[in-house]
Amino acid sequence: MNIRAAVLRATGAARPYADSLPLSIETVRLDPPGPDEVLVSVKAAGLCHSDLSVIDGNRPRPLPMALGHEAAGVVEAVGQGVDDLKPGDRVVMVFMPSCRHCAPCEAGRPALCEPGAAANGKGELLAGGRRLHDATQDLNHHLGCSAFAEKAVVSRRSLVRVPDDLPFQHAALFGCAVLTGVGAVMNTAAVQPGQSVAVVGLGGVGLASVMGALAAGASTVVAVDLSDDKLALARSFGDVATVNAADADAVDQVRTLTAGGADVVLEMAGSALALDAAWRMTKRGGTTVTAGLPPPDAALSVNVVQLVAEARALKGSYIGDADPERDVPRYVDLFRQGRLPVDRLLTRTIPLDQINAAFDELADGRTVRTVVTF
Repeated sequence: MNIRAAVLRATGAARPYADSLPLSIETVRLDPPGPDEVLVSVKAAGLCHSDLSVIDGNRPRPLPMALGHEAAGVVEAVGQGVDDLKPGDRVVMVFMPSCRHCAPCEAGRPALCEPGAAANGKGELLAGGRRLHDATQDLNHHLGCSAFAEKAVVSRRSLVRVPDDLPFQHAALFGCAVLTGVGAVMNTAAVQPGQSVAVVGLGGVGLASVMGALAAGASTVVAVDLSDDKLALARSFGDVATVNAADADAVDQVRTLTAGGADVVLEMAGSALALDAAWRMTKRGGTTVTAGLPPPDAALSVNVVQLVAEARALKGSYIGDADPERDVPRYVDLFRQGRLPVDRLLTRTIPLDQINAAFDELADGRTVRTVVTF
């Protein structure tokens, strides 16, 4: 079948993207679903910094590639062997498919699935190969999803069923921003009631972390960012203190607000400088978690004596150490209880044709989550 999709053919386009048009809206061919695959009619797809980092070249991926990885839609058809989803089911896409058989999957860490990571790196689906084509060549899949498109064929292991009354534009956010941000709080850091938490970087993932910290029962939550608008949004979630990262004494302010340093500090800005600040905001015996993805050559210098003598922990978190089949329903329940106001992350919805200009807004920090709707 033929579908419309946003295709990236080269990285490093000049800004503004509204003029250079790095993403071309093309009619491409989509194969039917193979064994253990599902055809999804995409209804909503969020713009994430992980997409932007492919466009600007900071996260090299095989090209040409149909972008988009944070999405929700409706099952249209299922391939052989798929017996737990049916046409009409509402689903969220997850950007790390899990085979359930490799060592990390069997150890309960599907976010580290080895075949899934290998397939994502090659631009293939979990079963191997590509299902998207133009007139002359195959198109690579973005993280097994390629969701900036009218329809997508994905692995069954890239989907989680969600309630039929969950709005698509909100459901999409659970596949990346919420899984990553809330998961970093609840899974990676395992924040306990009464602990203090600081979050550095208030994009969609960082703001989801602020929500997660409140839902986990943190006694003190501090949000840190350069944008006064995003700081105000963080305060609207509940009892949240804020610090502008541009302040010369930003680290000291956080340490004062948390009585000497936070128990847990989460870096969500994708910056080595932000991670260094997060490290310095963390108390003795505390944990610093990073889920940001800076350029591949970014590095952090840590004082090893401090690491040991202060019994500190520095942890990376990929997709929030999530088990999507477990965590997406749990986070949806928290949303429906009013404890995770995920709908507040949505800045606006746009048609596919406006996607390049919307990435300018994301790059400038003017939006939290813009969602393409179909």
